[in-house]
Amino acid sequence: MPKDPLHTKLCDMLGIEFPIVAFTHCKDVVAAVVNAGAFAVLGEAMHKPDEIAADIKWIRDKVDGKPFGIDLVLPASAPPAGALKELEKEIPESHRQFANEIKKKHNVPEPKGEQALHQWGGLNQEMARAQLDVVLEERVPVFTSGLGNPAFILEAAHSRGIKVFGLIGKTRQAAREIEDGVDAIIAQGTDAAGHTGPVGTFSIVPEVAAIAGDTPIIAAGGVTTGQHLAAALCLGASGVWTGTLWLACRESDSDMIIKEKLIAATSDDTVYSRSVSGMPMRTLKCPWTTEWAAPDAPKTLSAPYQMLLSSDYIQAANDHRREDLMFEAAGQGVSFVTSMKPAKQIVIDLVEEALDTFDRLTSESPVATG
Repeated sequence: MPKDPLHTKLCDMLGIEFPIVAFTHCKDVVAAVVNAGAFAVLGEAMHKPDEIAADIKWIRDKVDGKPFGIDLVLPASAPPAGALKELEKEIPESHRQFANEIKKKHNVPEPKGEQALHQWGGLNQEMARAQLDVVLEERVPVFTSGLGNPAFILEAAHSRGIKVFGLIGKTRQAAREIEDGVDAIIAQGTDAAGHTGPVGTFSIVPEVAAIAGDTPIIAAGGVTTGQHLAAALCLGASGVWTGTLWLACRESDSDMIIKEKLIAATSDDTVYSRSVSGMPMRTLKCPWTTEWAAPDAPKTLSAPYQMLLSSDYIQAANDHRREDLMFEAAGQGVSFVTSMKPAKQIVIDLVEEALDTFDRLTSESPVATG
């Protein structure tokens, strides 16, 4: 009997049926994907430690012992600690003025309530350490580092039976993390949503696979169809990391305005910009990203200062549900997100499309004559 092309060493490592990893900020999506036979990772960078602990308990109650992951960001550039007001004082007046000009030009209102984005997990290392402590205490099956090298946590994680995945955008980063002993590498191309590097998915994945040895490689960046899944496996990956795909699913808690924008979007509607966080990030285009790309715009600040500068705009856009201002991290595969399907159906469609792709590639074709 021929080998199942979708049964990979990632499946064996995690005890999952399908080599699909869903990255999401919504715990309902995590439960739905895990219960459909795939794997899911909950992004918790913007949550407080007690909120993370509560989310972990909720997921465990829903998935009946099946594995899942928690993702945090570990940016080396974040300050050790610091009050918000002290950090804000370091933002140059020229940048404040430019941000205010954008708000005035586009009639951006003031945020309604507490600016939760100011509590972003990457804002200081003290918060990140407290978040990590929860992951270790809870012995989450998998920890993924969405930003930053997780080498320093490997010993503590492995001693508790926690697997550690590192997300990279350059081959030299992968080489370091493989040598350090991470359990899997997420090789992310510039096609991806959110913080991502400059190298395309079709280049970074085989480069990393060539040096990975027995370490499973998970392909990320623009993956939204079963054809993408099949292609990733052909490039040497053991699975795919998907994010944009789940934002518009039925279980997602994304604002309906964002879901509709994603469904209507094409790859041309995404932009690669430092204007949101100070680090390269792919999102849907919006007035904020467009204005910072103008020739007369000041150079964006480093993290976390650019995030502090952009947070009023983001919070106001969301609070007032201003469709013209709102945006979301989205990869270039967004063109294939065309409806609000249940998460389970998305998993089924990915699997069936991938198997159909392999069938077409391996089926006998008639020999041309004449």
